[in-house]
Amino acid sequence: MSHLTGIPASKELKDIFARARNGEFCFLKIVIENEQLKVGASRESVTSWEQEYDSCILPLLEEQQPSYILYRLDTMNVQGFQWLFIAWSPDLSPEDVSFSGYKKHLVSQKDPAPLTAAEEELRQIKMNEGRTENSIVTRQPTLQGLPFPIQDDAIEALDKLRNKELSYVQLKIDFNQETIKLADTTHTEIGDLPKRVPKDSARYHFFLYKHSHEGDYLESIVFIYSMPGYTCSIRERMLYSSCKSPLIDMLDKQIALEITKKIEIDDGNELTADFLYGEIHPKQHAHRQIFAKPKGPAGKRGIRRLIRGPTEPEKTD
Repeated sequence: MSHLTGIPASKELKDIFARARNGEFCFLKIVIENEQLKVGASRESVTSWEQEYDSCILPLLEEQQPSYILYRLDTMNVQGFQWLFIAWSPDLSPEDVSFSGYKKHLVSQKDPAPLTAAEEELRQIKMNEGRTENSIVTRQPTLQGLPFPIQDDAIEALDKLRNKELSYVQLKIDFNQETIKLADTTHTEIGDLPKRVPKDSARYHFFLYKHSHEGDYLESIVFIYSMPGYTCSIRERMLYSSCKSPLIDMLDKQIALEITKKIEIDDGNELTADFLYGEIHPKQHAHRQIFAKPKGPAGKRGIRRLIRGPTEPEKTD
């Protein structure tokens, strides 16, 4: 038997462990001396472990000496009495290992583990789901089916974009008012697009992409969903993600906004002219046959067969 660090147990400690299994002792204090685990103190059984817990345990605690304490309970299993293991360190408080501290420990074991910041945000979102659904029922949204209603001026701006009266429309979610709002309609050329993308919050962008392809002049509406990675809260990421598809579907059905391409980015610098062109007009890769049999020369026959069959007579001139 040895400590987890490789420190062996003394023979005396091994002997006491063998006797302790039968309930002979109520506690054992184990210390490290001369690179060995030794018995620092022991006591024979008590009448009630709960009543005598503090009187047994607290006097064993030394400010400058770490130790292990085994305290016998009254409960048993197939191996004998059950024991409480206490690892005492001078940086702890005696209150931590007192009987009241032990009771608090038992309560904490039954309680759910503390939530991380991300888990707490998810809990808040779920708590607010019912309230959000009720608010949607009590007020008529501009576009049905969206988790949040979209404001009228946003619809008007998108209709102007559809009619080529605007080159750019940006929408954002107002979490306090629980609405989708118009954020920007600044005239935008393709070189301006990266400047329109916030670095610390998500947005929906609708851009009128004017370009030429194979000799034809085209004006394509591109939807861009920008989400700057994990600088946004979980709530913001979830709400923007859940509103995205219903928003696009409703704009298509109710104002006939034809979107040529949907793009998701996390950095506005991705929006270059080459990037947009490649997204809308991806290169077509020609597929060629592998190991195809080559064709013979056009208009020519192959070499005349020189080998006669066994029944063919030899021709004479």
